[in-house]
Amino acid sequence: MNYPKLFEHEGNHSLILPVCTWPEADAVVEAAGHTPNGYFWEGIVRRLIEVDAELAAHADGMDFDPEGDTFVAYGADPAPLKALDKALRALLGDPPALAALLAAADAEGFDFDD
Repeated sequence: MNYPKLFEHEGNHSLILPVCTWPEADAVVEAAGHTPNGYFWEGIVRRLIEVDAELAAHADGMDFDPEGDTFVAYGADPAPLKALDKALRALLGDPPALAALLAAADAEGFDFDD
């Protein structure tokens, strides 16, 4: 898949994930009762930060700007965004892992804001 995609512009870096670019992941999300929009994917990233020590170490270097049809993370340093890209690609490419993450988060009452 071509997304998420990393971009650099005038010293700023961003990671963009348009919705509906990973059909298998979207199917898992919808089966769990969620809507795979940009706000939902921000929730996934926040959950990943809670459970992934490597990503948590980079959390302060990222900000988020989701929309209905796109999730965007941005920051001055590309390292946190590269770590997020790696984590998202691993999760998006592994539907059972995504389902497990959703089930555990839902069981704890995590709010994905979708």
